[in-house]
Amino acid sequence: MACYRIPGPTGLRIFGGCFEDGTWCRAQSPVPGPVGLRFLEDVFGPWAWPVCAKLRQELSAEGLTLLKSIEELHLTPYDDQTGKDITAWVKGATIGYGHLISKGEWPTYKNGILASDADALFQRDLEPFVTTVRDDIHVPLEQRQFDALVILAFNIGRSAFSGSSVRALINDPSAPSTYPSLEDAWKAWNKSQGKVMRGLENRRASEWRIYTEGIYERW
Repeated sequence: MACYRIPGPTGLRIFGGCFEDGTWCRAQSPVPGPVGLRFLEDVFGPWAWPVCAKLRQELSAEGLTLLKSIEELHLTPYDDQTGKDITAWVKGATIGYGHLISKGEWPTYKNGILASDADALFQRDLEPFVTTVRDDIHVPLEQRQFDALVILAFNIGRSAFSGSSVRALINDPSAPSTYPSLEDAWKAWNKSQGKVMRGLENRRASEWRIYTEGIYERW
């Protein structure tokens, strides 16, 4: 457990834990629990920032590259259920790196986008999932574990991730669950519209290899 002192008149001490690469930290004093340094940043402003800036975990470059490879770049709209190009909005209309097009967005994206637009859209879409994993997991994570969870959350959705047995079992391995193991809970996310999909089975297996072995490979 490391101890950091924020400069300034208060001399406030923050206790937190981090890996050697400085990728994780949770403030435990004066505010306990997962609110952590983000709360302190809001309260103490720039005094807290030097402590938390370098400790805020992000998706690694390796994880980012793999996720973009999995999602694949589409510069024109397609139906994510069939993979076919579309010329009219449908539920599941998608563009770029897995961006779901809302009905209201259809006029913006119906004629396609540039690769640079797709990159910007992907970064905007990704950040809430990174934040969700940061906020929902209350134990230290190695980089490979964090990456795998972000890639999972990006696919199943933020609400699904927050309510999942995966999250519960990582935070507390003794948590009640219908699954005998974390691996089973993880790989149970293999269905689309109630049907087991080979592509999702492959994706879950790929994520699990990242989480357990640090192997970043597509299937």
